[in-house]
Amino acid sequence: MKNVDILEMLEKANALLKGHFLLSSGLHSEQYLQCALLLRYPAYAEELCKRLAEKFKYGKIDLVVGPAYGGIIVAHELARALGVRAVFTERKDGKMQLRRGFHIEEGEHILIAEDVITTGKSVKEVIAAVKPYKPKIIGIATLIDRSTKTKLFGKICMETLKKIKIKTYTHQRCPMCKAKKALVKHGSRG
Repeated sequence: MKNVDILEMLEKANALLKGHFLLSSGLHSEQYLQCALLLRYPAYAEELCKRLAEKFKYGKIDLVVGPAYGGIIVAHELARALGVRAVFTERKDGKMQLRRGFHIEEGEHILIAEDVITTGKSVKEVIAAVKPYKPKIIGIATLIDRSTKTKLFGKICMETLKKIKIKTYTHQRCPMCKAKKALVKHGSRG
């Protein structure tokens, strides 16, 4: 499986969907990456996160943090590959936060994990949620980067397994909306 590309894995797992989708970012797209369908296969999750962990193996990392829901499995598998702990943030009353007794010690070196990044909104919410603990954020790790901007997170470096360009549209410019195609929402943000 080491030579299998992530796109090939997505296709095998039927995780690259086609239609008219409302993304968590609020944008519309003709394609949707449903990484949960890919990550339901532990062998894929393990292999991909081992590959991603290689990009961070030379830095000190104490903890991996991922947002619920997409980042939970990625954070867990990255932490396993790096030999460290994993926790996740989740929304309560619309605000991302650590719950369930999770804690970050001041000065801990953390890696933030996500399955797919489009606008970076969930990761930015994780950064805001962990800041009060005063950790040192080492980087952002994502399986797939479908963002169109560089330096999404300022000086925090981001590593990915695959940069994918998938067209997105605002509601006003969406050709599927103009064609009155049914809109489907899969994302985790309500």
